[in-house]
Amino acid sequence: MSNELLNEVTFFVLSIFVGIEVISKVPTILHTPLMSGTNAIHGIIVVGAIVIAAGANSPVTIILGLVAVTLATTNVVGGFVVTDRMLEMFKGRQSPKPATPVTPTK
Repeated sequence: MSNELLNEVTFFVLSIFVGIEVISKVPTILHTPLMSGTNAIHGIIVVGAIVIAAGANSPVTIILGLVAVTLATTNVVGGFVVTDRMLEMFKGRQSPKPATPVTPTK
């Protein structure tokens, strides 16, 4: 195993541990704003995938560009769906309003 590969594997494993620690410390109330922020980042990834796909010049790169745009778009849409479901959880259940009695008029 080369020294460079060992460094990359070490960074990867350390980033996994740091990611788990950071995510586990986030309070529940902050998950929705964080999801919105990551959706914005994924929107930038969609634009990047479109730019890369636009510069494709062989059938293989065209297919890979199409796959990249499709996966990035699916990721953005899925993020918005999850954010919407999380916001629905915060609304809670609304109890039906009691009917007001009708008073007869003379």
